[in-house]
Amino acid sequence: MVKVVRPIRGNLRSTVARAKALRYRARQHDYGVMQMATTGKNTGKTGLTYADAGVDIDAGNTLVERIKPAAKRTNRSGVMAGLGGFGAMFDLKGAGFKDPILVAATDGVGTKLRIAIDTGNVDGVGIDLVAMCVNDLVCQGAEPLFFLDYFATGKLELDQATRIINGIAKGCELSGCALIGGETAEMPGMYPEGDFDLAGFSVGAMERGGELPAGVQEGDVLVGVMSNGVHSNGYSLVRAIVERSGLGWDDDCPWDEGTLGEALLAPTTLYVKGCVAALRDTGGVHAFAHITGGGLTENVPRALPWGLGVNIELNAWPLPPVFAWLAQQGGLDAAEMLKTFNCGMGMVAVCKRDRAQAVGDTFEAAGHTVAVIGEVVAGEGVRYTGKLL
Repeated sequence: MVKVVRPIRGNLRSTVARAKALRYRARQHDYGVMQMATTGKNTGKTGLTYADAGVDIDAGNTLVERIKPAAKRTNRSGVMAGLGGFGAMFDLKGAGFKDPILVAATDGVGTKLRIAIDTGNVDGVGIDLVAMCVNDLVCQGAEPLFFLDYFATGKLELDQATRIINGIAKGCELSGCALIGGETAEMPGMYPEGDFDLAGFSVGAMERGGELPAGVQEGDVLVGVMSNGVHSNGYSLVRAIVERSGLGWDDDCPWDEGTLGEALLAPTTLYVKGCVAALRDTGGVHAFAHITGGGLTENVPRALPWGLGVNIELNAWPLPPVFAWLAQQGGLDAAEMLKTFNCGMGMVAVCKRDRAQAVGDTFEAAGHTVAVIGEVVAGEGVRYTGKLL
């Protein structure tokens, strides 16, 4: 456990505790572990080192070297070279913007991390971290530009940390945003062995006047973009259901190949490139809704103006088997499912009726599966027809 050393009976002249990040550098990427410096008179006792207190600076430096290639692959226009050690800079003009508005988002991965830690399968949670931030940015009409992360652990395990940060870099690469900074905090006594936590921060931009939602009106069509699973929300309930089922993470998955843990750790789908293309090329997008915690019931209304709601046809898409299994094992009704999980729809585009086909085609060209799932109607709220389960 790292403690701030306090003066004892005048033997120590002064004590300074500083938390200064050991920043990793992959061009503009810095990671850090907290550093402490102490000064004092010779008491005859063997002096302590920072490593004795549980913080390994050398391991942090090794991590720097390991992640450089992955971070370098995320470089994009606007990233500025020659940075100092205290911040990262980004040139909006260099990225092609003339009169930009900045948009910021932050998020984490939640208790999905518990499954990753328990199984040792940490490669995908970095993608989750990026997706939870950048998928929100595009809902405001912004193009994600850069990303920073915070990785905290009790003891820095190089292989684990490298896999996690490589995943973050992969998520950035797939989203077209640069990984320009971050923090690795090694904090003995704060986390059990092997545990860690993640937080992500992303900034995007759009030209003035390009913000979403804009122009949503009665009769607009909802184009749903399929998810690849539970994504990164509702995992406290997922874990409770798995415990109730009696299965372990290493048991065979009841609905797919591989283990249960592997299936539930499928990384969150990144919708950025499809959303940006649909917004730029079709002229038909009025809003996007990222379906996260709260499900369709809570998230679609966030994209609507006052006085408007939606009708959603539940028979418009097949319910992925993971959700059918969760509902069956947990005894969940449709209402609970729809306000907790994405239920197969990870992003919803609100479109002009005559441009809905073009929007759907654009998402399909980006590798997604889509379905027209409803329309905007007068009166607030979400009304469902058809059957989910």
